[in-house]
Amino acid sequence: MKPHNLPDVKDKILESVRQMNIKDKDSDDGYRILVDRIWPRGIVKSKVDLWLKDIAPSAELRKWYDHVNERYCPFKILYTKELNVNEFTLEFINICKKHLLYENVTLLYAAHSEKENNAIILREWIQNRMLLL
Repeated sequence: MKPHNLPDVKDKILESVRQMNIKDKDSDDGYRILVDRIWPRGIVKSKVDLWLKDIAPSAELRKWYDHVNERYCPFKILYTKELNVNEFTLEFINICKKHLLYENVTLLYAAHSEKENNAIILREWIQNRMLLL
């Protein structure tokens, strides 16, 4: 039986990895990682702690998806497959683990949709991976 005063690791990971549009107002959202391949226009570098463009969907996949709603489900499957073989995912996991020891990690994106974007997929992917480690 788990003592009541110890936080559930799964809940901590689920609560501490967030996603947010980079154009939203800054808040106390921890370590901020831009997860888009292209730097968003009009955004100053001070809004971002780290830009991991190599963890973003490939240029080909991003162009194919083109934020067409009907393509989101196949985009999610294809992007997840890319993540599973991406050589930068281990670095990404290690960065997240390091910062989650003392702060939240916020995945920043510039897409207009709050419900259909690569940061949501990446958040779900990293949470699943970290729960397996």
